[in-house]
Amino acid sequence: MLALYLREAKLGIRSGSGALTGVLFFLAVVAVIPFGVGPDLNFLARIGPAILWIGALLASLLGLERLFQADREDGTLDLLLMADSRHMVALTVLSKCLAHWTTGVLPLVLIAPLLGLFMNVPLPGLAAATLTLLVGTPAITFIGAVGAALTAALPRGGLLVSVLILPLTIPVLIFGVSATRGAVAEPDPFLPPFLILTALTLFFAVIGCAAAAFALRGAAE
Repeated sequence: MLALYLREAKLGIRSGSGALTGVLFFLAVVAVIPFGVGPDLNFLARIGPAILWIGALLASLLGLERLFQADREDGTLDLLLMADSRHMVALTVLSKCLAHWTTGVLPLVLIAPLLGLFMNVPLPGLAAATLTLLVGTPAITFIGAVGAALTAALPRGGLLVSVLILPLTIPVLIFGVSATRGAVAEPDPFLPPFLILTALTLFFAVIGCAAAAFALRGAAE
């Protein structure tokens, strides 16, 4: 798993374009919001955490179609699927998801506080948004792995991946925004939605990887 994670991380860093595209898209989403809702700083501060989450969610979907597609085209995926146990395939999916999150999604989390300053989000809100994104965005990657596995054989499956997995990410978005808002808006709580968000990430880490492994094996057979 460690060797596969390091391999995928190195490939992601060398390509670089996926992370840069995601960051630029995230910046574009946040930058156009004041033009649409007006320059009211108090209103922007209230909706800022939700905009950060929506922008990060949409930006996280950009590179998911490449999660298995490139390996399928060059034959690497067939070698990875030669493992005898389905659990080994699930661990392979987990390693690839973690590497994809590290190289493609983690930069979005790191830039979120800076973009939050553009919308006058207070410091507690920035800290809460960064923490919830750090905990919640892996769930988006695990959910996306299922869509990427189902569309790995399709030449243009990027849009289909987004359509398939976007409804499944709604609970992650709801509890991520709720936890962030709870840090700045009394009497909304922070800890309960944050713990639920953490549980969702752990749940999808198991279910998502197992479902993606099942889909990849089914496509190979």
